[in-house]
Amino acid sequence: MVYSEGNKAIAMIGMSDVVVVDQKDALRVCHKDQTQKVRDVVGTLRERGDSKADYHLTKYRPWGSYTILEVGEFYKVKRLMVMPGKRLSYQLHYHRNEHWIVVSGAAVVTIDGEEKLVRVGESIYIQAGQKHRLANRGKLTLEVIEIQNGAYFGEDDIVRFEDDYMR
Repeated sequence: MVYSEGNKAIAMIGMSDVVVVDQKDALRVCHKDQTQKVRDVVGTLRERGDSKADYHLTKYRPWGSYTILEVGEFYKVKRLMVMPGKRLSYQLHYHRNEHWIVVSGAAVVTIDGEEKLVRVGESIYIQAGQKHRLANRGKLTLEVIEIQNGAYFGEDDIVRFEDDYMR
């Protein structure tokens, strides 16, 4: 079995009973009878204090998921996937601005209490300190590219005012 998230060709020659999983943040190759030992590898990484054990490019949330596409000193780029009928918390950040570009679907964006509809190909800018929310009221998954800029991008720079998921 071979699985790859990317658009690359993978050829396996002279191999059998092998599992290959190629993702942006990890490559796993093992005999088909040894797949359960991946947990052991993760445990060993944790014991050594290696952040790769818990760092994944895609994070799943009650509203959908986000994938980190690129990180620089003063920017971070994410792809947000918001499931139909779901929305993020009404929140603000002190240390970063966000620029959202709608790739598919239609977004309902609330900034400081004012709602705006943002369609495919359109974008909206949220300044640090502005209360904001992203919502998908449609029937298809909403895909948004988020470009953060600022000095700090930690997930702990979120002040929530309303949250459907009690976080």
